[in-house]
Amino acid sequence: MSDAAQLKELTPFLRDKNPQVRQIALANLLGQTPKGSPHRDLFYAGLRGGGLQQTQENDVIRDIKILCRDQLATAHDAFRALVNLSDNSLLVPSLSEPQFLKFVVSYVLNPQAILADLSSMLLSNLSAATSVCTALLSLKVPILPDDRSPMKWFPVDSRCGTCPAPVPYPSGEPKEVLALPLLIDAFVKAAPGVETQELAKRTHKGELHFLSSVFANLSTVPAGRMFFLTPRSSDPFGDDVDMEYPLSKLLAFTEHKDTIRRGGVASTIKNCAFHTPAHRALLATEDEKVTVPPSTVAAPGMDILPYVLLPLAGPEEFDLEDQELLPAALQFLPPTKKREPDPVIRLTHVETLLLLCTTRWGRDYLRTHGVYEVIRALHENEEVEKISEHVERLVNLLKRDEGPDTAKDGEDIINAAKVEESDDEDSKIEEI
Repeated sequence: MSDAAQLKELTPFLRDKNPQVRQIALANLLGQTPKGSPHRDLFYAGLRGGGLQQTQENDVIRDIKILCRDQLATAHDAFRALVNLSDNSLLVPSLSEPQFLKFVVSYVLNPQAILADLSSMLLSNLSAATSVCTALLSLKVPILPDDRSPMKWFPVDSRCGTCPAPVPYPSGEPKEVLALPLLIDAFVKAAPGVETQELAKRTHKGELHFLSSVFANLSTVPAGRMFFLTPRSSDPFGDDVDMEYPLSKLLAFTEHKDTIRRGGVASTIKNCAFHTPAHRALLATEDEKVTVPPSTVAAPGMDILPYVLLPLAGPEEFDLEDQELLPAALQFLPPTKKREPDPVIRLTHVETLLLLCTTRWGRDYLRTHGVYEVIRALHENEEVEKISEHVERLVNLLKRDEGPDTAKDGEDIINAAKVEESDDEDSKIEEI
């Protein structure tokens, strides 16, 4: 009997009543899921979907999806198998059907989910498809208030073998809420626990770094960009709290130690900078309330410039006159300060600055906030030719004379963003 036939004979055991049999069957099939495996076609047999065709999944994929809810060893292999296989677009319709997508997202949201990092990797792979981005933007998940949880709520659909329901079970009726704001909150709250190596002591069992790739993928579509650039309340239960731009919650991670987290956040910021009407809100400080057309809701400015410039800054000392131009977070950096080590992320930040030069207002803002000084020092130390070329383009834009033909670049777009001075004294205290 051929290897392919032997592997096919294992597939019915994925739904065996004995958990050990299920685990052994899946463990033997797992080796065929990575790209380039000789019998990988076994998992794609009979799949179809997309366009006018009705989605159809085969028994193997359906069984592996169910096994993601099994006990730890089996669920681990099931998630790994789907992460490996999800690079093929044939599988996207099956893995993004509403019930499974709700489970994956709810599982990521649960702080007690042991395999949350694998499920966020799966979500990252799936969100490379525009259809999944569209589904995620409107996806709602049921949650219950739960004061004992670090998140203050319990995602109902996360219950499974590796993520049991809390005891006692939260009372009340579940409320369906948008999943994306919850994913951002989970991404933010999971970060501090990364320093704690002991799993039992972490508030979140997963680090959720791969959610930054989900956000980056979402921001490649116009509706996704507008989600990050539309103010909203941070309370999923709708209680009155201050409005804020979702993107502002991600900014602090441009200096995080994890490359995946830094890179995803950098890409999300860059993609949002493609929306020129948002430039004023992106650059405005927190003591200004700004709208991003077409929305009429104002929220504190995002002040992204320090978060984009800091990874590009090194230990160089500037003249006092130049220091005063810089955002407060970049003044008097220690001699141990290092630039972003990843060239792809450095390039992403430079590209963000280039996008912010689209309007005359943006160029003037960068000129008066020390961007040229930081970029000049970067150019002197940059060894990657492509980055150097982009830096030279940026320098040319910042140092050129503005003539009559460029004096009003994007003036109508920038003026459309309504600016309100904040009366809140607390918001005028700068945090460094």
